[in-house]
Amino acid sequence: MKTLYLYLTLLLIGILPAQSAYQPTYSVAGFYPIENTGREVYSMNPAWRFYKGAQPEAWQPNFDDSTWTVVSLPDGMEYLPTEASGCVNYQGEAWYRKHFTPDNQLKGKKLFLHFEAIMGKSKVWINGKLVNEHFGGFLPVIADITPYIQFGQDNVIAVCADNSDDPSYPPGKPQDVLDFSYFGGIYRDCWLIAHNNVFITDPNYENSTAGGGLFVAYDRVSEQSADVLLKLHVRNEQPTSFSGKVIYELHDANGQKVAGTTQSISIGKQKATHASQKLKLSNPHLWSPDAPYLYQLHVLIKDNKGNIVDGYRRRIGVRSIEFKGKDGFWLNGKPYETPLIGANRHQDFAVVGNALSNSLHWRDAKKLRDAGLKVIRNAHYPQDPAFMDACDELGLFVIVNTPGWQFWNEAPIFAQRVYSDIRNMVRRDRNHPSVWMWEPILNETWYPADFAKKVQDIVNEEYPYPYCYTACDATAKGSEHYPILFTHPQTGDKGWGVDVLDPKITYFTREWGDNVDDWNSHNSPSRVNRAWGETPMLIQAEGYAKPTYPYTCYESLYLTTRQHVGGCLWHSFDHQRGYHPDPFYGGLMDVFRQPKYSYQMFKAQRSPEKSDLIAETGPMVYIAHEMTPFSPKDVTVYSNCDEVRLTMFQGGKQYLYKKEVREKGMPSPTIIFKDVFNVMDDKNLSRKKRQSEVFMLAEGIIDGKVVATHKVTPARRPSKVILWADNEGMNFEANGSDLVTVVAAIADGNGNIKRLNNYFIRFEIEGEGTILGDESIMANPHPIQWGTAPILVKSTTRPGKIRIKASVLLDGKQMPVAGTLELESTPTTRPLVFSEQEEAQTNLHSTKQESTLKQKENCADEIKKLQMELNRYKLKEVEKQQTEFGEGI
Repeated sequence: MKTLYLYLTLLLIGILPAQSAYQPTYSVAGFYPIENTGREVYSMNPAWRFYKGAQPEAWQPNFDDSTWTVVSLPDGMEYLPTEASGCVNYQGEAWYRKHFTPDNQLKGKKLFLHFEAIMGKSKVWINGKLVNEHFGGFLPVIADITPYIQFGQDNVIAVCADNSDDPSYPPGKPQDVLDFSYFGGIYRDCWLIAHNNVFITDPNYENSTAGGGLFVAYDRVSEQSADVLLKLHVRNEQPTSFSGKVIYELHDANGQKVAGTTQSISIGKQKATHASQKLKLSNPHLWSPDAPYLYQLHVLIKDNKGNIVDGYRRRIGVRSIEFKGKDGFWLNGKPYETPLIGANRHQDFAVVGNALSNSLHWRDAKKLRDAGLKVIRNAHYPQDPAFMDACDELGLFVIVNTPGWQFWNEAPIFAQRVYSDIRNMVRRDRNHPSVWMWEPILNETWYPADFAKKVQDIVNEEYPYPYCYTACDATAKGSEHYPILFTHPQTGDKGWGVDVLDPKITYFTREWGDNVDDWNSHNSPSRVNRAWGETPMLIQAEGYAKPTYPYTCYESLYLTTRQHVGGCLWHSFDHQRGYHPDPFYGGLMDVFRQPKYSYQMFKAQRSPEKSDLIAETGPMVYIAHEMTPFSPKDVTVYSNCDEVRLTMFQGGKQYLYKKEVREKGMPSPTIIFKDVFNVMDDKNLSRKKRQSEVFMLAEGIIDGKVVATHKVTPARRPSKVILWADNEGMNFEANGSDLVTVVAAIADGNGNIKRLNNYFIRFEIEGEGTILGDESIMANPHPIQWGTAPILVKSTTRPGKIRIKASVLLDGKQMPVAGTLELESTPTTRPLVFSEQEEAQTNLHSTKQESTLKQKENCADEIKKLQMELNRYKLKEVEKQQTEFGEGI
């Protein structure tokens, strides 16, 4: 473990993290470490040898893997184009091998290897010993490797990950008939957890009903007080008995201790115990989507001499949730007054498939909360712990799903593995305040009659405390056992929804908005590629808001009674699919998370009031119009303000919209200013050299004051490439795994994006980063679509500067000038375990000599700029001659 303390060295020599607006933190193996507790966490992500295909002997320690590719986790086995549906992804075996030398300070420690997930069926070996075999791709794979570690020499972890079709475990359905892409690999983080021989167990390692690790639940929650219910599973693997104390300390958001309790424990040698306790909290800050307040719960185990032998912290949110049938949803003892509108989410991103970095998961949650969404349905499987952490702190309720989609296997082993998945997803996610309800049934599946009741019982066994709710499709077998039923509201097409509402049941729409011709062709006004431009995106947004035909939409969800508490759009992001050649294009954003107009329409439905949320809040106004020669005559504006004033060019003509008072319906209807844009007005002013007078300005007005503005100016001659990082202000961490989206755009001299062009952009990088993908998947060079070309950049394990250059593929005297972007990665927050020899074979871009390249490119760019300036004068002559000849009048 030669680089175990690399991050400490970097801090000592003065390479400190850059400051950003907000930096999220992520749990590791379900907890947050506390220093000096005897518990340490190391990232095992960097430098794994990888081979795609069968290698029957690769589990052996002395197997020669020197010719294999070196990758870092998370890894999805391959990089894929943005159009990667129809089962173009690899299916079959893949092998990973990691070499490392453990530090001697770990002698005598318990050592656990914690994979957050491995796709498909997997086997894990350490130094030739099989330590785990797992079936299923969405929950942790954990192994006690203590007996097999060899100090003072090379150790080898070998993993076989097989994502080929297998009906024996969920989802079970062959991937060529699956509505999402399964992908593969060790696609989430891997951690090495080291602690003493008296320790808090891992809930997904211990096979203990409602046990394992820390369990936090709540009872009798009000604004005056709350009971915090605590249950801890502690194991003693010493050769002698252990006596000591469990200490709980609850800290508020400012780090002040606000409550605590202590409990004595005694554990025999090689035994375990459960310790239960209740903590009374006065005047609690209650968690809600609009105020996601998180406490820090510190849990410490001390021996009789007062020495800390184990401990960590969890972030908890105190809240009560109740579903009261005809009285709807109640939060913290009060009825929730508005429908809860959300979206479904697949864990699918451009190029990397499922292998997102923690930062990408967090940014997904941030973008969805910025849009005003308050519920995310984890379709159709438990999602990354980093995403759950983000939902806790950003204020997103989560519906947690069992892995599965339209498949049942009568073989008993399949049901057993489904039941195991349900138990383990509850054990993993039970402490998250964001968990709103559990969906233990298999999505859209004709399962046996007793299945629905059985899986609901499993959830209740694993969560035997208040505020635990399960949901089921209204049309499914066994739905009579569930307090929440999924259905469409009665305002949709005839036959939709439940004809007679049961006053004891609460209703919710798990999927709405998709509107296909049939389930084979999949033509739909809701499925729009962002590259198709204005009119398709406007049609999609209007279909989601309030179409002319009866359909479940934003408006219809607001027209329901309190008994129908909301719904989740299908879907938040474009994503790949197995059984259809086209990706699903119905997202509010594309696969790179670039927004469509429907995203702005959703933002317009949020409250105009500012709040202290991390997510974006407050008034907004957005003009969904690009002023191109092909743009609509009608101008669409989205805003949550009381009034919107639209000022047009041609003498500053103004139009005013005033929001009507509505008793029911979506908060902010789409605003359409009819027949106000005419491209000939632009032409007439442009010919008079008055281009600066051509614009649209939308002003959002509340109480007579302008509180939000948006200006659109037509893009003129393409002259440069501009770049930006879509990072939500976050640090770029030098852990070998972090990812950031960098977007290039073609712009005119004033920075207006030229939406209509077909250039290809070539990206080059130097410094401590690499670009993922190449020309084989059209990642680099990348085609411009609707004005932009995004790429993914991955960090190395060394903090430092990164310089990205973007230029048009075919250069010429009159082509746009290249653009550059400089980033700087910051030291990792967790120590990294890897072999320097292995890691040296990755991230080869970082070996370039930056100074020489930069000088050459700067010189070339300056020459290009001067050349373009000279060309401008030549063009004036061309323009003058065309004008004199009367061209285009």
